[in-house]
Amino acid sequence: MFKFSINKKHYYNLSDKEILALAISSEEEDARIYQYYASLFIKDFPETASMFQEMSDEENIHRRQLIELFKKKFGNNIPLIKREHVQGFYTRRPIWLIENLTLDKVRQEIVKMEKDAANFYFKTAHKTADPDIRKLLGDLAEIESKHTDKALLKASIIEKSSLAIDELKKAKKQFILTWVQPGLAGLMDGSVSTLAPIFATAFATKDSHTTLLVGLAASIGAGISMGFTEAAHDDGVISGRGSPIKRGIASGVMTTIGGLGHALPYLISDFYTATIIAMFFVLIELWAIAWIQKKYMEIKFSRAIFQVVFGGALVLATGIFIGGF
Repeated sequence: MFKFSINKKHYYNLSDKEILALAISSEEEDARIYQYYASLFIKDFPETASMFQEMSDEENIHRRQLIELFKKKFGNNIPLIKREHVQGFYTRRPIWLIENLTLDKVRQEIVKMEKDAANFYFKTAHKTADPDIRKLLGDLAEIESKHTDKALLKASIIEKSSLAIDELKKAKKQFILTWVQPGLAGLMDGSVSTLAPIFATAFATKDSHTTLLVGLAASIGAGISMGFTEAAHDDGVISGRGSPIKRGIASGVMTTIGGLGHALPYLISDFYTATIIAMFFVLIELWAIAWIQKKYMEIKFSRAIFQVVFGGALVLATGIFIGGF
């Protein structure tokens, strides 16, 4: 077996020519990232997308300044030196991960990007002896450091505007439609609908192992069923509920978790101990459902508790009653 290794040069040891080449490629990459952010949010969050576009335009200005200085000092042939070629240099998130970030996370990401760039320019500006390169790098360091405060200020202004408030409301609504509603429906189904078969089996057999098997089958089976049903019945295009795959995962996983909560205690061989613990977990599950309803659905906690506990108690009683025959 052959083993290949790539020797990287630490950025402290880069020449002035290599520093400028690295700075140029870094500015190009940052401009593309900001441009991608802008394109990602232009449809649903136009004001925030405008901020990202401004950031991209400013990075392109820096790139042109660096290229002009490079041509003046070293000619027209700029070596291709990227971040991943240099040891100890900061990196960026892979571009394919950006799409999975929320709007708030992306706004936070630009702060890190600007701080990384400012630190690089500060350090390399003090390293070089060339006055022109030192001046430009020092200027860029100051500009990049101010970008962080500027970006935060602009984001703050945006967030206080009526359009941004609508943007954030839309983002929250989309999160609820795609993740919370399917997940809540799954948790309710898994927690409540499995109560009857699990506790009916428990009180009919008084055997922990049998009850555990029934509980696992009911929970996992319900999770698979709910997941496929959620993913298949609505593609999200017309309803605006988002990706059917995401909704299916949320519904299926939460359904399974809801059932496993009061099934897994029957890993305990003592039937009565397992049943007491299982009932305790039922209370936790019902409380969690009521809390989610209050937090995301704006339902009064007292009303949510009454609805969930009343419904859960009926199903639980049904299971115990049937199992007692």
